[in-house]
Amino acid sequence: MDSFQAMVVKKTNDDVKYNVENVTLAHLSDGEVLIKVTYSSVNYKDMLAVQPNSGVVSDYPMIPGIDLSGTVVSSANDQFAEGQEVLITGFGTGVNHTGGFSEYARVPADWIVPLPKGLTLKEAMIFGTAGFTAALSLQALENQGMTPEHHPHILVTGSTGGVGSIAVQILSKMGYPHISALVRKEKQVAVAKSLGATDVIFASELGDGKKPLNKQTYDYVLDTVGGDVAARLIPQIRYGGSMSMCGNAGGLKLSTNVLPFILRGINLLGIDSVNVPITDRPAIWKKLANEWNVAATTVSNDVTLQELTDTIDAVKNGQHLGRTVVDLS
Repeated sequence: MDSFQAMVVKKTNDDVKYNVENVTLAHLSDGEVLIKVTYSSVNYKDMLAVQPNSGVVSDYPMIPGIDLSGTVVSSANDQFAEGQEVLITGFGTGVNHTGGFSEYARVPADWIVPLPKGLTLKEAMIFGTAGFTAALSLQALENQGMTPEHHPHILVTGSTGGVGSIAVQILSKMGYPHISALVRKEKQVAVAKSLGATDVIFASELGDGKKPLNKQTYDYVLDTVGGDVAARLIPQIRYGGSMSMCGNAGGLKLSTNVLPFILRGINLLGIDSVNVPITDRPAIWKKLANEWNVAATTVSNDVTLQELTDTIDAVKNGQHLGRTVVDLS
């Protein structure tokens, strides 16, 4: 362990560069638990972390990677033992604390979730932050009354991306009969249907969003993109329905009006996956390991640390489908 490999992001003036380098334990942030990383995964936030002026990373150099799974090497906390399999998503990982794009990671003990029974280290990263966020979104919508028995019409935006693709598969597995997938490109249609969508809608078909209230179409919307897409969908949610929101790839601004809220009583549910209390996380991961486990059918591919740059470029250019697992074993 004298040295090992990690992707390192460095900034000089306004220029940001990232490359795989040999590093030592001295390069890792502090923490009670040292982990041999087996897998990580690629998320939209990881792409932002290596872009100049994105605001995701403020301290350089930084090892990105907001997710990781692996085996405990050593621990100063008696909750974790050498050889134990664990996973981490969110908190400051890969943002202000060295992250998962590294053969080793050192993290605070209170960021760690023991790998649940029924889930492998690789499956944990097929899910990663995307799967965790999808599960949080589904749980929030179910808390608002969404059940298969009521035959709701559900729309998932960004349906072939990381969060959306997992959400569609879980909804299908749980027996929801009417799952619409929102796509932008023709090539995404077949992918969305293979995930379990019952029909596919193009973003261009949503209308211009100028009407304060539109035809009531969807009981629930699981939104992963934000921006103009979310704004156009809010006036189309049925009375008493809900929309969960977890992403901003479509923009940070939300231009809407109060009528859907005060005349139709709809609910807007904000989803944060970064700072969910550690006490609440095991229950979500237990669901992903059991009744919500769609890892075997999730569209995913494996890359090495050296191949990671191409994947990050694909995410940046909007050419990335499903999930990418980074194999560090």
